[in-house]
Amino acid sequence: MFGFHDLPKLLFSLLFVLPLVSAIHHLGHSIMAILFGGRVDFTIGKGKTIFRWKKIKIKSIYFLDSFCVYGKLKYDNRFTHACVYAGGAIANLASIFIVNALIIFDVFSPNLFSYQFVYFSVYYLVFSLLPVKFSETTSSDGRAIYDALRYGKITCNPD
Repeated sequence: MFGFHDLPKLLFSLLFVLPLVSAIHHLGHSIMAILFGGRVDFTIGKGKTIFRWKKIKIKSIYFLDSFCVYGKLKYDNRFTHACVYAGGAIANLASIFIVNALIIFDVFSPNLFSYQFVYFSVYYLVFSLLPVKFSETTSSDGRAIYDALRYGKITCNPD
């Protein structure tokens, strides 16, 4: 049962863990785009920009969302775009393995952060790969991968 004593855990999750998982997800897209010769704009949050470094922006409401936008890739084909769309899920999966390996090798012990981090990472992994079309211009990573491989349709904006 959820009570007032759970409020600090909820705030910790919403203000720290979930934004970290979201940033890792979108960093995965960005790294893949950079690997294939693309230029990337990476933004964490919504609202006014409070920090900017080159193509990275952190906004005042950092916990709300993160996203990346990439331009034309140097290696521009169906496979490379599908890899960029899959980059977020790959990054989440890699982070799950890293956290679990650190626990297995006693680098740190399981705690609230590790449980919530893995939980939210699995959530991002599963729901980003569901092949869902949200509107005419936006779709999930899974649908974008499918469209890129099957039809060569490129949207250039992973979630």
